[in-house]
Amino acid sequence: MSMSNEAEAARLRLPPGFRIKAFDSVGSTNDEAKALARSGAGEGTIVWARRQESGRGRRGRAWTSPEGNLYSSTILRPGCPPAEAALISFVAALAIAETAESVLPDPSGVRCKWPNDVLVHDRKLSGILLESEPDRSGAVSWVVLGVGINLRHFPDDAGYAATSLIAEGAPIMAASALLEVYAGHLATWYGRWREFGFGPVRDAWLARAKGVGGPILVRLADRTIPGTFADLDSDGVLLLDPTDGGPRQRIAAGDVFFPPPPAA
Repeated sequence: MSMSNEAEAARLRLPPGFRIKAFDSVGSTNDEAKALARSGAGEGTIVWARRQESGRGRRGRAWTSPEGNLYSSTILRPGCPPAEAALISFVAALAIAETAESVLPDPSGVRCKWPNDVLVHDRKLSGILLESEPDRSGAVSWVVLGVGINLRHFPDDAGYAATSLIAEGAPIMAASALLEVYAGHLATWYGRWREFGFGPVRDAWLARAKGVGGPILVRLADRTIPGTFADLDSDGVLLLDPTDGGPRQRIAAGDVFFPPPPAA
């Protein structure tokens, strides 16, 4: 552990109930947080690292982690069934979206993309990775919410268009300053979800959602379905009206693509 990062972490203004464990470098903040969670670390413990040597994203994809971006994993203990805990990805997306909106000169470019991407002007800003373990009752014992936000750097060869906050006009700031902003929004939305359920989260997410009511392609493991993004269901599932006129589909997992607009 680096004294410099520890000292910086000690000065952070975090929401009530949140505390930080700071590292210069880790393999993955999620792995550090999972070890802490298994050893009893409390809800609101944030693992923060300047860089990750082996960061990873959804479905095991590599997540490049150069110094200058924000890499954090937060331990949460919602004590709910796993399917409900999965909705924390929407809580996280809102926290990231509001963080971006609060530091960008043009907040109107921030959009949420199902299931858990945050875009700025159609470019990917962040990554979210949820990991959890059940307790003996079948509820989650803990959830580790891993979030990477591109502050200074972004990959230009990732197979999708990416961006960073500074590339989009945010002021130059330290990752620690961005962490303060993000932790505040995370505390707000996590608290709302715990108190009021998914309804307010769903409404706020839909207000920023890219593509609702329009054409999308949903790529599943075995096929790709074209259709209209009809709605977000009360359990976070995407509702798709297939182009072929078939019945409305509930999509629990898949990758969403937006077809290019037809040429004029």
